[in-house]
Amino acid sequence: MAYTQYLVFNNENLPLPDSYDVSIDAVEADTTGETEAGTTQRDVVRQGVVTISVSFSVSPAWLKKLTAYSKEDKLSVQYFDTGQLELVSTEMYITGFQVKLEKDTSYKELWTVSFTLNEF
Repeated sequence: MAYTQYLVFNNENLPLPDSYDVSIDAVEADTTGETEAGTTQRDVVRQGVVTISVSFSVSPAWLKKLTAYSKEDKLSVQYFDTGQLELVSTEMYITGFQVKLEKDTSYKELWTVSFTLNEF
């Protein structure tokens, strides 16, 4: 049974995430705000900007790969779009990269990695 591919970085399929939270927002101009008359003025510059918060439980090999991706200025990303229910391509960057050691045994470690992807 195949699982849904949620993220692809630079044509490399990422492991199945523990959590995958998609946020779609609008970018507003500095002129957005309350007018002198007390009404709200909203100047939308761009609609549909995607932000994805994700976490993974990974091996040391994947920890190394994800850490390298976190240091790149720009990533070619395919993400699972919840509106179209398919992978969509865009350019993104990583913020808030966090790593936590979950378990260490004499054989191998298990790491939790979490970060936020922001669309350009």
